[in-house]
Amino acid sequence: MSEPVSASQPAKSDQAPAVAALPEAFRSDNGVQHLERLAQSFEISARRWELIVYPSLFAFIILAAYGFYLVFSLANDVSYIARSVDKNMVRLATSLEVVTQDMDQLTVAVGRMSNNMQNISGTIEVLDTMTMEMNKMQRSVSSMNEATHFIRGDMATLNHSIGRPLSFVNKFMPW
Repeated sequence: MSEPVSASQPAKSDQAPAVAALPEAFRSDNGVQHLERLAQSFEISARRWELIVYPSLFAFIILAAYGFYLVFSLANDVSYIARSVDKNMVRLATSLEVVTQDMDQLTVAVGRMSNNMQNISGTIEVLDTMTMEMNKMQRSVSSMNEATHFIRGDMATLNHSIGRPLSFVNKFMPW
């Protein structure tokens, strides 16, 4: 068995190639102690970093998985919205075609109404003329009524004037 290596005595077989690669300041026994302290401080520092890095890495993996879930969910929602918009656009296009046809029919109907209104306007002008003629006719009939009234009065006077003397002659007539 080999003798135990103390901290002051370095193991020559294991450390010989490593020590030869070191600068001159670290090749002595004192340099090996410095190297051991450097390795120990590196290990302590690595343990500290492990306490920080591993939980951070785990948190990053969890956040990355959640981010993937959010992106996947967003992609599904956008896909659903796109399909819904596509369906609704087809319905809208169909409805717009129907509205266009109805507007064409409405345009034709309004054109007919315009022609009818022009005809009615012409008819109203004729009716105005007829109303004026009817008023003239009413005035003429009123004048005739007044003249007939005077004729009746004259006839009554004539009947009264001639009726008495002729009543005597009537006694001789056979009818």
